[in-house]
Amino acid sequence: MADTAPPQPTAHDGAPEETGPPPPSTRTGREPLLRHMLGERLRHLRHVRGETLDQTARRAGISPQYLSEIERGVKEPSSEMIAAITGALDVTLVDLVSAVADRLVTVRDAWGQPTCQAAFALAA
Repeated sequence: MADTAPPQPTAHDGAPEETGPPPPSTRTGREPLLRHMLGERLRHLRHVRGETLDQTARRAGISPQYLSEIERGVKEPSSEMIAAITGALDVTLVDLVSAVADRLVTVRDAWGQPTCQAAFALAA
């Protein structure tokens, strides 16, 4: 009897939840960093909108290079930068943070270990 995967939940912003390989930190046995999870979600939202880095970055008032670095988890953006990007993507900060928190719970469950409570506190 084959196992079936549970249906994928949708994010609070109505976009489908991201699927694919786990973040690099989970493959190395470390807890995922918030900046990686945030970047993954922002990239997903941009792709759902069918936009390029240039288009989203222009509306957010930042450089495409900086947006790329945020999406890849290389840079840890300030709250002002996150607000500018969420505004450019037409999502609320609450929806973004809720989706990241949901993803952290999913990763924690797949990882089989508790996730840092500080990450959940930041997401709340």
